[in-house]
Amino acid sequence: MKFLKRRIFQALGTFLPNSYLQGFSLAIVDGALKVSPALYQGSLKSVCSPLLNCYACPSALFSCPIGTLQHFMVTGNFPFYGAGTLTLVGASVGRMTCGTLCPFGFLQDLLYKFRTWKVQIPVWTRYIRYVVLAVLVFLIPYITHENWFSKLCPMGTLIGGLTWVTFDLNVRSMIRYLFWVKIGILLFFVTTSIMVKRPFCRAICPLGAIFSVFNKSSFLQLAWNPDTCTKCGKCRKICPVDIRPDRNPTNPDCLRCLDCTRCPSLKLTTVLHKNPFAAPAGGGHGPGGLEEVLSR
Repeated sequence: MKFLKRRIFQALGTFLPNSYLQGFSLAIVDGALKVSPALYQGSLKSVCSPLLNCYACPSALFSCPIGTLQHFMVTGNFPFYGAGTLTLVGASVGRMTCGTLCPFGFLQDLLYKFRTWKVQIPVWTRYIRYVVLAVLVFLIPYITHENWFSKLCPMGTLIGGLTWVTFDLNVRSMIRYLFWVKIGILLFFVTTSIMVKRPFCRAICPLGAIFSVFNKSSFLQLAWNPDTCTKCGKCRKICPVDIRPDRNPTNPDCLRCLDCTRCPSLKLTTVLHKNPFAAPAGGGHGPGGLEEVLSR
């Protein structure tokens, strides 16, 4: 049931931020009925969403957090609003928005369902996302005055670039080599997502890099009970990023998707609960684990 609920939240996180249907209005052009894309310019566009979702998509209602940070790097101003929004979200839930709402994470989860050869990526690849954050989001935009991560972002290519190229002839005529580089990056992550669990989230995503630093101190926490854990390893098998929450519940790679909380030895708690597995009066937890739960 928890797994199904996460899929529902992921679907909502994909469609609600992109629910401006007027962005795909119909118009008669040269006697033919065609889709005429247009960006939403309302007040919600000033709101920075905590998701990797391209603001250039005609149906997008909110601004992209990474695009917002880059914009202020280009202008030379400190991004108080964008940084404040991300700090508030990270301090509250850590990377939970990555695991339960992010549209591009949802796509990667679905692609991994294909039955094919599966591989694991090295743990050290997690550090690449911090380099991407420092270089492509902060340093290069500050020096060149251009939003380089947004130019290369696969999510932007998928729902922004491809949409405009498909429906707008003027934009299509502006295609240059950079567009094909963007297509190559998108195809790379689509392909690898079939074989690797969430490769973009784990190795590249700068938004995930920001939220990951809050996992150890956020208000919501994942707690593990060593007294009832059987070390069956099933939590890693169902984890969308291949980690062992029983070894480090505050792992910066953890997406807080809560799939592993199907096991009674893992649960969502808060920093206010010093002993989240304390037995209530007149009852207690019996031995068990995810292996036992899944076998029922």
